[in-house]
Amino acid sequence: MVKYDYIIVGAGAAGLMMAYRMAKEPFFADKTILILDKEKKTQNDRTWCFWEQNKGEWDDILHHSWSKIYFTSDSYSSKKSISPYKYKMIKGDDFYKKTWKSLENKSNITFRKEPVSEILQEEKFATVITSKNTYFSKNILNSILFSDDYKKQSKYPALQQHFVGFFIKTKENHFDNSIATFMDFSVEQKENTRFMYVLPYKKNEALFEYTLFSADLLPYDEYKVGIEKYLLEKGITDYEIIEKEQGSIPMTSYEFWKKNSKNIINIGTSGGWSKASTGFTFKNIDKKTVELIHHLKQEKSLETFHQKTKFWLYDLLLLDILAKKNYLGASIFSKMFKNIAPQKIFKFLDEETTIVEEIQIFSKMQKRLFSKALIRRIF
Repeated sequence: MVKYDYIIVGAGAAGLMMAYRMAKEPFFADKTILILDKEKKTQNDRTWCFWEQNKGEWDDILHHSWSKIYFTSDSYSSKKSISPYKYKMIKGDDFYKKTWKSLENKSNITFRKEPVSEILQEEKFATVITSKNTYFSKNILNSILFSDDYKKQSKYPALQQHFVGFFIKTKENHFDNSIATFMDFSVEQKENTRFMYVLPYKKNEALFEYTLFSADLLPYDEYKVGIEKYLLEKGITDYEIIEKEQGSIPMTSYEFWKKNSKNIINIGTSGGWSKASTGFTFKNIDKKTVELIHHLKQEKSLETFHQKTKFWLYDLLLLDILAKKNYLGASIFSKMFKNIAPQKIFKFLDEETTIVEEIQIFSKMQKRLFSKALIRRIF
């Protein structure tokens, strides 16, 4: 067996961001760090979006940003400024280029292209078994979701944010690239929570993403037809598809962190770092990696890192509602955006609000609906 001070399993957003932060931190300069994955990502395989106030750490690789958002449904529509926030977009290839570049001259950091089959907690350390080798360490940071146990259990709802996106280029200038369509619920709901998400980053280029918050994925053609129908309704007929993306993110309050141990911590989606009520992941990873760096420097047990908060319960109540009555999504989000300023919504979803602010927010939501969900969850 080969020993490293730290082993990062999985070189996606969470694994690479941890490696990037470790490379910048002098504490880890004399520590051996191994990154394992079946491939080294360099292509644009996904897009991450997040809101943020003022300048941020990732601004040098932003593909585009917006200071206004558009929300629409059958009952409510609005265009609103989100200042001092901006809604920011990063493409996968730019993120990979930035993070890999930060690692290339670090002699203490090694990447090996080896599929990982198993991670085991031993008495005093943990082991990682790959197709080629066995490694051991007292600090294993795993971002690979090896199990679908969260889908098999019944204690917590397990929805998905699932989507197909087309990057569209038109001959004419069709788009206002100063405003992002955050949620367009005008698409047929079909007893689900379905919306179109539109990010115009040029006057003639935009990402159109057909998105659902629901338990079951759709056949690919249903997403495709949904996008094509939407484009037709918007009078966009002369276009080319320059890129495509597809994804599915768990939306669940399942306690992934209970699988952490003294020497193994699950990070990213496999650690429950995706925001359960929205599926947004990048900004959570950004925050959590900073916190985990601090935790590692204190050399504490990895199983003590996660702390459950009141926001875990808030997310759970929404998921309980959508799991039972998935068609209510449009009305819930419509009331939220109608009655609450987007800045306050963002602050709440960033888990930065006070209890007074949260009471104000819930007073403007469907109180009876959420009260019933709370009572059911308690009893």
